[in-house]
Amino acid sequence: MGFHGFSKSNPKSYWIAGAIVLIIILTIILKKLAVYLDSKGNKQFSKTKPDEENQVDEKSRKISIDCNATIRTYPLEELKMATKDFKIRIGVGATSYVYLAELEDGRLGAVKRVMEERGGKTKMFLDEVSVLLRISHPNLVGLMGFCLDKGEQLLLLEYVPNKSLFERLHTYHGQSSGVLSWSNRPNIALDVARALDYLHSVADPPVIHRDVKSSNILLIDDDHAKLADFGLCKLGIDAVSASTPTKVKGSLGYVDTYYLNTGLVSPRSDVYSFGVLLLELITGLKSVQGSMTLAEWTEECRKTENVEVLTGMLDPELNGNVDIEQLRVLVDVANSALFENSEARPNMTQIVQRISSCMEP
Repeated sequence: MGFHGFSKSNPKSYWIAGAIVLIIILTIILKKLAVYLDSKGNKQFSKTKPDEENQVDEKSRKISIDCNATIRTYPLEELKMATKDFKIRIGVGATSYVYLAELEDGRLGAVKRVMEERGGKTKMFLDEVSVLLRISHPNLVGLMGFCLDKGEQLLLLEYVPNKSLFERLHTYHGQSSGVLSWSNRPNIALDVARALDYLHSVADPPVIHRDVKSSNILLIDDDHAKLADFGLCKLGIDAVSASTPTKVKGSLGYVDTYYLNTGLVSPRSDVYSFGVLLLELITGLKSVQGSMTLAEWTEECRKTENVEVLTGMLDPELNGNVDIEQLRVLVDVANSALFENSEARPNMTQIVQRISSCMEP
C-alpha cells in the first residue's frame, strides 16, 4: 500500500505508516466487537479498508456511532468541494485552521485542517482521530469523518454554530449579542464538567484532555456547551504513566502548576484547568492578566468568606445580578480545583455533583 510522500529510506516514514495501520486495525477490532454488541442494540463500528490509491471506498469505510450519525473517511476532493476550497474560515487553532463545510446531504460541518507548517505532526493528527473514534457524549464535539490524503490532514467535525466561550466573553462580536447572564454561566460550567467526567471516568481508556480553555468550549446556545479539540490529549491513566514526566502541553494560564513543575500529568491536570475556566466565567477576565495568571490575580479575593469581596470579583457586565449561593459554590469549587497539591483536588465526578446541587430548585 503506497502513501503519498513516504520514503523507504526514511525510518520515520515506517513509523507513520505503522501508525496509520494501527488506526485501521483499531477499526477492525471495533467491528468485531460490534458483531457481538449489535444484537443488544449498542453502537456499531465498521472496519475501513483503503484502496490501492489511498482513496475512499465509501461503503467499506463507514463507522456507525449511533442510529443518526456515521464516521467515515473522505476523499480530499469531497472535502475541498464541501468547504468551497477552504474558503470560509471559522476558527484558528495552534496547528490548524477550521473551515465551514456544507455536505452533499445539506448537513453543515467544520473541517479542521491540520497544517504541517504550523507544527501539525501526523502523529498528533492520528492520535486525535484515535481518540475521537472512541468517544461519544452530548457535551463533546463529535467526529463525522477524516481525510489523510495527498499531504492533507483533515478532520470533519460536528458544526457548533455559536462559536466559542472565549469569543462570547472577550470579543466585541460576542458581547454584541448581549451579556452572558449569570444563570447561563453555571449551566455552561456544568456541561464542561460533565464532558470531562465522561473522559476521565467513562471513556475506555480514560482521556486527559490537556487543553481545557474557553476557546475550546463551543456554545450550542448561551446555556449549553461542548468541549472541543483533542489535539493535545493523552490516552490512558496507569501507575507508570502517572510517574513518568512528559513534555508540558497546554495553554498559558490554564496549565496545571503541578504538571508545569514536575512534568507529571493526570486527570487532576484537567481539573486545574477547569478551575481557571470557572474563574473566567465568574470574572469575565482572560486567563492571563499582565504578568500574572488569572488564578494568581484572583487568589486573595477568591479565598475570602466576605460576600462583598466575592461579588467584587464578578464580571462588571453582570451589574451584580448573581445568585450568591451559586457564586459561593463556584468559587469554592475553583479554589479546590486550583490546589497546588494535585491529589488534594476533587475529581470531576465530585465537581459535577457539587455544581448540580447548587442549581437544584
